[in-house]
Amino acid sequence: MDSGWSGAIPVRAPRAGAAEVALVGFQDQGNLGLGYLAAVLRRHGCAIEMIEVRDNPEAIAARLLQQQPLVVGFSLIFQFFLPQYRRIARHLRAAGIRCHFTIGGHYPSLCHDELLTNFPEIDSVVRYEGEETLIELVDRLRAGADWRDISGIAYARDGEVVATPPRPLVEDLDALPFPDRPYEPERVGGFPTLPVLASRGCIRRCSFCSIHTFYRTAPGKVVRVRRPEKVVEEMLELHRRHGVRVFLFQDDDFPLWGRKGRRWADELMARMHDSGLADNTIWKISCRAEYVEPELFAAMREAGLFLVYMGIESGVETGLDILFKQMTVEQNLSAVATLKQLDIVYSYGFMLFDPSSTFESVRQNIGFLRRIVGDGSAPAVFSRMLPYGGTPIRDQLAREGRLRGDLTHPDYDFIDLRLNEYYRRLSDTVRPWIHNQGLSNQLSYAWDEIETFERLTPGLRGAKAYRRALARLTAHVNERLFRLVEESSLAFEQGDRSLLDPEGVAAYCERTRAKLVDLRNMFVANNLEPLNARINADCSTGPVLRPQIH
Repeated sequence: MDSGWSGAIPVRAPRAGAAEVALVGFQDQGNLGLGYLAAVLRRHGCAIEMIEVRDNPEAIAARLLQQQPLVVGFSLIFQFFLPQYRRIARHLRAAGIRCHFTIGGHYPSLCHDELLTNFPEIDSVVRYEGEETLIELVDRLRAGADWRDISGIAYARDGEVVATPPRPLVEDLDALPFPDRPYEPERVGGFPTLPVLASRGCIRRCSFCSIHTFYRTAPGKVVRVRRPEKVVEEMLELHRRHGVRVFLFQDDDFPLWGRKGRRWADELMARMHDSGLADNTIWKISCRAEYVEPELFAAMREAGLFLVYMGIESGVETGLDILFKQMTVEQNLSAVATLKQLDIVYSYGFMLFDPSSTFESVRQNIGFLRRIVGDGSAPAVFSRMLPYGGTPIRDQLAREGRLRGDLTHPDYDFIDLRLNEYYRRLSDTVRPWIHNQGLSNQLSYAWDEIETFERLTPGLRGAKAYRRALARLTAHVNERLFRLVEESSLAFEQGDRSLLDPEGVAAYCERTRAKLVDLRNMFVANNLEPLNARINADCSTGPVLRPQIH
């Protein structure tokens, strides 16, 4: 098989019997990476088994012993999950599964030497986009032929790691089949929700992100965009087949840059209106703040846009510089202001701590957050920048002697070493607030839900009053968090650690969560009849909406 993408995949009749390829990975909101691999392999004539990585290892082993596949493929993005994947692989080997184990994803592609050294159960790494590489690997293994000269892989031989020349990226995304989705859609506000993809790649070079390194290391065009008609065709199919009303575009950066991006967006919106999707569905995107301008986003709102996620990351120029965001604080502020004016719900990523942080910059960042979400328009969230494998900033920290941690939990020292302890104590304190299903995430869900309710079920009783109450509650929660960080950081600098009170914060979060649940459930209870009528009219199967927060 030629090492370049041919534009079309030969279609073969499926092989009768057990699955030839088992694909193991996370399935949250649908793993489109695995979905595309499964669809391409199925078109090529392979029988596929898709497995949730969080399933019990014994159950996974029992399934695979019954199937006896030719290949088990693991999909791993972040190195933090490497121990979990290795436990499964070790269990499968111990259970007697001797087939070829391969692995792909951002981290394996960019740090294949580290992975193969620390994951001896793996036979090969599929580097970068894996559709054609995996097909060729399966063909070689089917034929009992040597696979070690396949383009786009890495493997260990005699204690050395060997990497073959990288395979070019998929040139024409429209040549790929629609991804397999062997799962029920998740629901927001009772409405079926599924992810879609309009493009691959990102034109920017943020220092903390492995995405641009992933796409720039392999030959080919970094950013590729699907034709709008193919995107709309897939959305219509999901709407008809699964009753999907909420689409989540999972593009690394929704393609809105420059004149070409605007023309593409105009055509996409025109086709959404022509197809009826604009009247019956809503959708979310992720994009850079610099793309947010009133005319374009007003038109996108009319076509169904309801939620915009932006990687704001920092509210101080020094933070934006070290993260190489190629943005300014004013651009981020302007984007948020525009979305508020257009009544578009927004969420954001924000790194309160980064390698350039000082106690003063932490407080400056809190001041920035107060400017954008002090009004309760969105919950306050923040995190710490992590030095992922394959990112420029990890290399920089290593050169500076500041890289710490281990393979799966990389870390770094702040310049002011007191911040190391402050971050750890603050993180432990606010865990029930901003981590996982904490209070801020519960508030985010409530905002997404009410927007979904109103967009898809107009005329609900008390919606404006509920929004006002939700904004007041969110603003109160945000300000409480802001004061905690401001006051505790000042005290910590002076040697006082008493303001970081995990038990007190946990109790506050639980009380406030109870208020949120009561507020939300009262609104839902007053509108159960129209909400359930609309949901059941659109989705003939599935549970009706009940007065409880998820």
